Amino acid sequence: MPRAKRSQVVTLTKTKSNRREGHNKVIRAIEEAADNYDYVWVFSVANMRNQYLKEVRHNLKTSRFFLGKNKVMAKALGNDAESEIKQNIHKISEVLVGDVGLLFTNDDVETIKKHFDSVSAKDYPRAGNIATYRVVVPGGEVLRGYTKESFPNNMEPELRQLGMPTLLRAGKITIESDFVICEKGDRLTSQQSRLLKHFWEQMAEFKVKLLCYWHNNGDFVELESNPQATRKTENDSASIEESDEDME
Repeated sequence: MPRAKRSQVVTLTKTKSNRREGHNKVIRAIEEAADNYDYVWVFSVANMRNQYLKEVRHNLKTSRFFLGKNKVMAKALGNDAESEIKQNIHKISEVLVGDVGLLFTNDDVETIKKHFDSVSAKDYPRAGNIATYRVVVPGGEVLRGYTKESFPNNMEPELRQLGMPTLLRAGKITIESDFVICEKGDRLTSQQSRLLKHFWEQMAEFKVKLLCYWHNNGDFVELESNPQATRKTENDSASIEESDEDME
């Protein structure tokens, strides 16, 4: 018996991935920046917030920032002495591990250090962050902030949904006993992070740390070791498997 011919969906168009093209664009931009700037810095960011990073970049308009796939940035600079595009610049690639980025600038070392020493901003922690101190809501009426402001009564269902055993009494949100939102050292859940925001607890801090820099005379200076960095071996692959945006 002949096999039944069922309806099949035939794709008439094909979408070609531009991942490799995007990587090559970033590599070309980094190579060009290495030719045009005297210094290359590696920096790490604690509690990344785009709005604060934009301010940092705005204050260094004559410099250039790259945040993206570490393997792509390392490939652009050179993974070893044989493939490096400038003398000793491959040592920068060895530090490109974890949440780091590149800064290309003509500003001298002291100017850059002074600028980043002043960069700091408090913010609300996100899920996954580590609590830096214990937060307890006293029993009785639920208040927030140093001003001890009352919550609007329509917030009671949301607070209860986030785990607080709240009650609505005489139009005021209350709890029978003290409620611990988090202990110091806790890895925060999404419920805890939302509660901390409701109670105006800004225990996260946006901070940029300078790890090392390279100068176009070939000097490489390490200011702080990157705990996530490991020295590359001859067997390290320069393959590129994922794409990240170039935030320049």
